[in-house]
Amino acid sequence: MTYDIIVLGSGPAGLAAAVAARGRDKRVLVIGARWQDSPLAKAEQVDNYLGLPGRTGLELLEEFYRHASSLGAEFIVGKALSLLAWNGFSITAGSQVYQGKALILAPGVVRQAKYPGEAEFLGRGVSYCATCDGMLYRNKPVTVVGLAPDAPQEANYLHSLGCQVVYVSPHRPQGLDGDIPYRKAGKLAVKGETTVTGLEADGALLPCAGVFILRRAVAPADLLPSLETEEGIIRVDRRMATNIPGVFAAGDCTGGPLQVSKAVGEGHVAALSACEYLDSNP
Repeated sequence: MTYDIIVLGSGPAGLAAAVAARGRDKRVLVIGARWQDSPLAKAEQVDNYLGLPGRTGLELLEEFYRHASSLGAEFIVGKALSLLAWNGFSITAGSQVYQGKALILAPGVVRQAKYPGEAEFLGRGVSYCATCDGMLYRNKPVTVVGLAPDAPQEANYLHSLGCQVVYVSPHRPQGLDGDIPYRKAGKLAVKGETTVTGLEADGALLPCAGVFILRRAVAPADLLPSLETEEGIIRVDRRMATNIPGVFAAGDCTGGPLQVSKAVGEGHVAALSACEYLDSNP
């Protein structure tokens, strides 16, 4: 199924983008966590959002979501695992692939320090998507670095394919198949030569052909390696356009101030710019 605009992120910026895009009669899909899990939901009181003082963060988000939903925006609860920019944008979320003609990045701040060797071996044994790449490692040893709630299910999936899985994380996971060995470790490093040969876990080497690093979210620059960033912040112009045609960004991912009003305004601008882009590139 092809959408006019896919929005990655279900916080204030993403929801504002969905509202503005639906106002221009574009078909919109929002991919992100439950809006109840947004960092804003933890705010006990928000007093500086124009016209709606004294609301809790949860109350604001509920109104934002209801507004976007009532206008016909569609929602998928999940995280983007991979993204292919060709003839538009193909995004894998869970086991499904969604097509979009334009893309708005609104994931908030994705804070994640990379492990030694992770960036060097990305695509050469390091993967962020078990669904996408699992078949490449059938009957081969792999390690799963579990940093997300759904990581045990992803490890189980790899095991079902015939991968020889070892699960590594700082805390014992729930829901992991009993046949999958678990190693408690926090200090990790990816090892290899031309491709991955192992994962060092608290000083012990676990030989493997692939390392699946499963975090709560994949940073936009990992989904789009050509995306221009500066110290983790996505570079945009006043139209909220990135350096990649058809890709726009809004909210905390473009830098401070980290305020609801700023995120909502940028989401609105990004959506209008995306609509202009689509109208100019039918």
